[in-house]
Amino acid sequence: MKIFVTGGAGFIGSNYVRHILSTTDDEITVYDSLTYAGNLENIADLLAEDGPTAGRCHFVHADICDQDAVLAAMRGHDAVVHFAAETHVDRSIKDGHSFVRTNCFGTNVLCDVARQVEVQRFLHISTDEVYGSIEEGSFTEEDRLGPRSPYSAAKAGSDLIALSYFTTHGLPVLVTRCSNNYGPYQFPEKLIPLFTTNLLDGKKVPLYGDGGNVRDWIHVHDHNTAADLVLRQGTVGEIYNIGAGNEVTNKDITYRLLELTGRDESFITPVADRLGHDRRYSITHEKVTAMGWRCEHDFVDGLADTVEWYRSNRAWWEPLKARAAL
Repeated sequence: MKIFVTGGAGFIGSNYVRHILSTTDDEITVYDSLTYAGNLENIADLLAEDGPTAGRCHFVHADICDQDAVLAAMRGHDAVVHFAAETHVDRSIKDGHSFVRTNCFGTNVLCDVARQVEVQRFLHISTDEVYGSIEEGSFTEEDRLGPRSPYSAAKAGSDLIALSYFTTHGLPVLVTRCSNNYGPYQFPEKLIPLFTTNLLDGKKVPLYGDGGNVRDWIHVHDHNTAADLVLRQGTVGEIYNIGAGNEVTNKDITYRLLELTGRDESFITPVADRLGHDRRYSITHEKVTAMGWRCEHDFVDGLADTVEWYRSNRAWWEPLKARAAL
């Protein structure tokens, strides 16, 4: 199969590309505009002409909002896996325009082109944040959307756009909505890599509010194995939640990272809570587990491995933090 992967130089996308190239004979085109969170270093070894994946991984530097560029690049592909998105809530609060442009308009461009070139599968990668906050219980795929930030609202809009192409045009769309990812190659503005790298450098970490906000954490590899299963075996027009059942407060995450980096609680700096900060995300994932998928990473060990990856890969994250002034 020949797969067109948008955002394949980003955190989750680059890990997906690695997974596919190491477990299948598929060929991949990475299509990425290399915004601040896209990093060609994430896949440089996969693109090497003398590397083990030579001839199976190709790169196109372009914007998903550029219809002509998308059309030229997508022709001849069997499937699309759409990771490309603006994703950081704090950035969306400061300026939501780019989130609507990329997440909504960009998704519309991709769906329209995919319809024209008649791809066989179109997997749209989304987030549990589109459901909004929930005090008790967990959201299912049938629950009403209730996004509460410009980021999650733009992602909810992109979900509906993609699904509308299935209903209206018969585009073979599938949607996955995943909980919070962690693991290697995550841009160091998100909680785990930001706190980990700060602590490794002996710097304090900013903890929002009382630290009681709850998220379900899933290792990026587990997310990608589930997403790929949905791509290949899911029912078109359907939505699949992907979660790990690791609901942890931000405060607990912080204390775990303190322990893993040998720091104490004096390295925590309480800061004013984020505007509209959702208290708890929780989704069911029985639908994807019924397909035979299971998590491979225990959260305690996975978090320790992630901290060790950042400890061993300063050359990767130090330039990113310097450029972004993080």
